[in-house]
Amino acid sequence: MSRPYAFALLLLSLMTPTTPAFSQDRSQARSLTITQRGIVATSQTLASQAGAQILARGGNAVDAAIAANLTLAVVEPMMNGLGGDLCVIVRDGKTGKLTGLNASGGAPRGLTRAFLEKTNSWGMPQSGIHSVTVPGAVDGWERLHRKFGRLAWADLFAPATYYARNGFPVTEWIQGSWEGARSKLLADENARRQYLRDGQPPKLGEVWKLPEMAKALELIAVQGAAAFYKGAIAESILKTSRRLGGTMSAADLAEYQSEFVEPITTTYRGWTVAELPPNGQGMAALEMLNIMERYPMGQWAPLSAAAFHYKIEAQKLAYADLQRYLGDPRATRIPVSQIISKPYAEARAKLLDPEKATCNVNPGQPLSGAGDTIYLSTVDADGTVVSLIQSVYLSFGSGVVVDDFGFHLHNRGALFTLEEGHPNELKPRRRPFHTIIPGYMEKDGQHVGFGIMGGLNQAQAHAQFVSYVADHGDNIQMALERPRFTKLNFSGCDVMVEARIPEAAREKLRERGHFLQVQGDFSSWMGGGQAVLHDSKARVNYGASTPRKDGAAVPEPDPCFGAPGVSRVKPPAAR
Repeated sequence: MSRPYAFALLLLSLMTPTTPAFSQDRSQARSLTITQRGIVATSQTLASQAGAQILARGGNAVDAAIAANLTLAVVEPMMNGLGGDLCVIVRDGKTGKLTGLNASGGAPRGLTRAFLEKTNSWGMPQSGIHSVTVPGAVDGWERLHRKFGRLAWADLFAPATYYARNGFPVTEWIQGSWEGARSKLLADENARRQYLRDGQPPKLGEVWKLPEMAKALELIAVQGAAAFYKGAIAESILKTSRRLGGTMSAADLAEYQSEFVEPITTTYRGWTVAELPPNGQGMAALEMLNIMERYPMGQWAPLSAAAFHYKIEAQKLAYADLQRYLGDPRATRIPVSQIISKPYAEARAKLLDPEKATCNVNPGQPLSGAGDTIYLSTVDADGTVVSLIQSVYLSFGSGVVVDDFGFHLHNRGALFTLEEGHPNELKPRRRPFHTIIPGYMEKDGQHVGFGIMGGLNQAQAHAQFVSYVADHGDNIQMALERPRFTKLNFSGCDVMVEARIPEAAREKLRERGHFLQVQGDFSSWMGGGQAVLHDSKARVNYGASTPRKDGAAVPEPDPCFGAPGVSRVKPPAAR
């Protein structure tokens, strides 16, 4: 054999797809972020970078989460912000203890059924000033920082203030959401000034500044949450409310306090899964998992009709209970421990038809005893994990922008019902049904903070994520990317699915009576998400970020160039 011919064969063999060193076929689109230091995973890369910089300056995972969330309030303003609510689970890296924070606000004292009837509103308003409840996020950030923070409070505001003052280029998913909310923005004078230019939203890549929001950030950085609930920002919120005929009072704001809570848990295939208790919908995720555990999910292919059928039917059973029983536990008794118990799931699972979709599901009888949102997760080198979700509910919230300070008030009150006697009935100071939920799971030294956005999508998406990890051995990136279903109502056989679910599986689901609404390959209806994993045995961290958002999991920089602020040796003089 001639040398040139042999060399050509060698080259050909190196290029063949069967060569293990050069062929790694997979369905997963992105690789995990892996480091011995911290990671910040958010829905926008500038926010992830901001959190990673906080870690590099000596901050911990909580500091990084707050800084990243503040930055998202600027660069992704339709999804979250100063005028929204906040829910968090923190795993302390030193003790392993889980702490929950519920920073959701209640209805103003003056917002009642009788008041709404006088305004000729016979249902719960879905936007406008009468859909606004007390925003809890700012108080939540401060309470988190006081309990866990390491860096100075004001330092956490530097990235967000920088982007609000100097501008940021608008990214793809965010630009699409901004454009879709144009009509809502046109309806508010302040919104038109801050969020539109000549009546138009920003174009992809356009650099956008929010100078009025920058003023609010600067005040809170110096004065703390008091600026928002009692100071100049509070005065502007009240002025805005009065101008629009709202009911918010100084006492509603000044008396607000977020609440540290004990997470609720269940087990699934050996994993302990934690959610926050009501008024959030986390109990539905746990009930759904308990029902799914009755079936051999791991024996079915992850994208098979059987796997999807049982998950969809478990969702219907859990969500029927969610609609019937969820409310504010400070004001009404909610049978949470019964709803998330294994015996209750066993009884509910008996209602599941293995061959046919059930279109109308009734709630059970436990014995007493897409919204628009951001999610982020952080982990530091010490193993502290933060699972944080924050929202103004629907895109740009109530549509009301606060005078002088340029941020939207949320419309979380839209989720109240006016049904008398219901646990979620509108009452003064009562917190509404809340869709935002942070998730957490752990097993054998693996500690995962995760979350997936999108209103009623969230609890069912959590259960699917957990199943992909626990039943099918997916890593956290793969589990985020996998095709999912979502059902954003409480009855019927309709269900949205992503087009990546094989057609053969879809056809079998149709044969079982599911009415499929097929969306794109990576649909925003299924919700973007992030996750971090701390391996406490190897002391290595992993991060993941969904392709359904603009974000990334960004690692804390290693100290290759020394600590920040260390003087450098001058270069040698030129010859």
